[in-house]
Amino acid sequence: MPGYRDDLTRLRIALTAFFALDGFVFAGWVVRIPAIKEQTGASASALGLALLGVSAGAVVTMTLTGRLVRRYGSHPVTVACAVLLCLSIALPPLTHSALALGAVLLVFGSAYGGINVAFNSAAVDLVAVLRRPIMPSFHAAFSLGGMVGAGLGGLVAGSLSPTRHLFGLALIGLLVTLVAGRALLRCEPAAPPDRPAAGDDGSPRRPDRRTRRLVITFGLIALCTAYGEGAMADWGALHLEQDLDASPGLAAAGYSCFALAMTVGRLTGTTLLERLGRTTTVVAGGTTAVAGMLIGALAPSVWAALFGFAITGLGLANIFPVAVERAGALGGPSGVATASTLGYGGMLLGPPAIGFMADWFSLSAALTSVAALAAVAVLVAVATRRAAAAA
Repeated sequence: MPGYRDDLTRLRIALTAFFALDGFVFAGWVVRIPAIKEQTGASASALGLALLGVSAGAVVTMTLTGRLVRRYGSHPVTVACAVLLCLSIALPPLTHSALALGAVLLVFGSAYGGINVAFNSAAVDLVAVLRRPIMPSFHAAFSLGGMVGAGLGGLVAGSLSPTRHLFGLALIGLLVTLVAGRALLRCEPAAPPDRPAAGDDGSPRRPDRRTRRLVITFGLIALCTAYGEGAMADWGALHLEQDLDASPGLAAAGYSCFALAMTVGRLTGTTLLERLGRTTTVVAGGTTAVAGMLIGALAPSVWAALFGFAITGLGLANIFPVAVERAGALGGPSGVATASTLGYGGMLLGPPAIGFMADWFSLSAALTSVAALAAVAVLVAVATRRAAAAA
């Protein structure tokens, strides 16, 4: 038993490293979006369309990754996607048009979508084996990685070109993948005792209609809240710089505040879930996010906006991990793929939508849509609380 527990601990550490790497690389890209926008000469709507490349690549790959995980296992797929993610982060600074940027972001999005389904599937299985709601701790690592990546981006924004910065991130990412990947591939996948039974041919049995509806419901909750993460990542810095006249370094700190708050919220997520339960945690978090985003979007000063961003991060912190964990517990890798496709679809489709709304109205008005969708997540959680509790 001690040896088995040690194996699970090593698996948890390796997965945590990949979650942190994902957040680090993604944040490193998003804090350089203003510089890439200037380099390509793209308008807000053209940039939004280019960012759609991330969305398209991620959503398509997420749908396929659930099958790849069932066939090859979550660990090899996680490592393969991590390598592609690290290589593709160096490509955006090499582009000089919105069209070319969209093409390379398609590759980046494919890697990003694939790794998220793969390591979330592995994490869901580990949660089931340990029988503790530790899913927020993995997403805390993602947020911590995002905070470090954004903070580093803010420090080097005035001294390093996007090309040198993102190339350096690629090298760091490949080194982390080498070390953590070897550890992950040596770990046996966690095998939950209550995993859905397989059919006669070894393939997973199709979940019943009620289960599919619940998985989609959790996916919709993830979508509504991940929309806010994507908005903060891609437009938060631009809002501070463009609407509130913040310096590039201070503007980059906006995502750092958001990521730090999410990290703190997720580090306490296990305790909150054990004491309050899933539904109460989701409702309280969503309500907090509504208030925080309204402050962040409509505040007249940089510091008030940063405060609002932090409150939003605290509110959204544990909603997405809860939604993905429940979908995975019900549907296995397919459940994770479905919820992740909807959830990360919200994260990646939200920024282009905000780009169009910013052209039609203003960026600050467009960002209030984050509060609106957080409110929708609260309503969905309340409306389905009985069915979710019985699942």
